[in-house]
This record gives sequence, C-alpha cells and structure tokens, in this order.
Amino acid sequence: KGVSFHLLCPQCKGPISNKRWCPHEDREVTWSEVVRGYEVGQDEYVEITDDDLEKLPVNSAHTVELLSFCADTEIDDLYLQRAYYLEPEKMGVRPYSLLRDALEMTSCVGVGKVAFRDREHLIRIASHGVGLVLHTLHWPDEIRAQAELDLPERSANGHEREMDMAVILIHNLTEPFDPSKFTDEYRAAVEAMVQEKVDTGTVARQPAATAPQTMDLMAALKASIEESRHSIWVKRPGRRARRRQP
Repeated sequence: KGVSFHLLCPQCKGPISNKRWCPHEDREVTWSEVVRGYEVGQDEYVEITDDDLEKLPVNSAHTVELLSFCADTEIDDLYLQRAYYLEPEKMGVRPYSLLRDALEMTSCVGVGKVAFRDREHLIRIASHGVGLVLHTLHWPDEIRAQAELDLPERSANGHEREMDMAVILIHNLTEPFDPSKFTDEYRAAVEAMVQEKVDTGTVARQPAATAPQTMDLMAALKASIEESRHSIWVKRPGRRARRRQP
C-alpha cells in the first residue's frame, strides 16, 4: 500500500494522459503497434518478439530451477529483494510438500534461478508455515561494496561506559516483533487530508511539525536508562534490588 497521486491539467483539473509518440512520423503509436527492441548501437536496434523470448535456451524461462541448497544464515540480508508465495499445480503437490518439509527439517533453503519480467532472477526458496516462499535476490554485481563508503572504524578502547549503557538500553527496549504495532502514518495523514477536502472543499492549515533536534547520544542514553530504572527497579534497604511485579 502507498500514497498514489495522479497528474492533472492545471486548468481543467482532468487527468493527463501519457502518449506513446513517434518523433520521426510525428504521430501517436498505440500499444498494439509497439514492438520491443534491443539497442546494439547509436540509434540501432534489433527487434525482439515474444516468440524469440520463448525460444531462449534457458531452463529458468519456463520453470523455477533449483541449483543448490545452503544454510539460510549464509545468505546476507542485503541480497533479499522481493517475496512471492509459491503455489503448486495439481501434478506438483507431492514434490512441493516433500521440498517444503525437507527444507524445514534441515533448516536449509534452496538457491536457484527463474525468469520473469524480461530478466532472470537469482532466487532463494524457503519453507514458510504450510507453504514455500520465493525471494528474488540481487545479483552480486548489484550489491555495493562497503569499502566504497566512508564508515568509522571499530574501536576497542574508550567506549566501555557508553557500550554498557547502550546494551542496557537495548535490553530494556527488547520485545517480540509485532508488525501490527506499526502503522503508515504518512498514508493515514494523506487520506485524512483528502477526506477533509472532500467534506469541506479545503484543508485547515495545521501547525508545522517541529523538526527533531539532534542531541548527544550519551545524554539520550542516560535519560532513557534513568527512566527505565525508575519504572522497573525499586531498592529496599539491606536487600537486593527486586523487580516489581507488573
């Protein structure tokens, strides 16, 4: 889901259409006339038809091709792209179930290739609940090397106190991941504004949101940890600190 806007004419407020225009013949070209071309030189193209693509000697053009298996932990998160559910055809129910159960039992994932949307994709296949999920992966040459970035070096000295506080903060804020707790506030605000315009024809100007000010990380950690200590721990004379019952 997301926020989608249409481009309108500033005078009549009607939607603007994008035309496929041939500058050489000075005319509009309909979708039924459009052909696919691959550029081989300056203003030189080779026409490619659907028939040509169907004849490609590539197994992944027609099936999901599994090439190997590995531990899921070996695939860096940077490679993950899009997720798709896999559903078997009737004749593939048994091998589908076998693959799903075997992947779950071994904690492995399948690695392979499949072609769609005019390109071949590197893929990861994993068991997910009662089914299989396919993730398209970036090709290695699409991943930018961290060596190209200006990143701070790891330092073993001078950060012990700050590290202890950061670890305490993380522990205090650790909880099971629940995606239902998070909402798209930007989309909700746009939809509310649109509804207000529908109802009243205008939108009341809201006070501008205050830009978050940068603050020292240590000060933020101290404030957060102090707040956590007051709400979680209570000291009793002569006894260890005990956790309050909720």
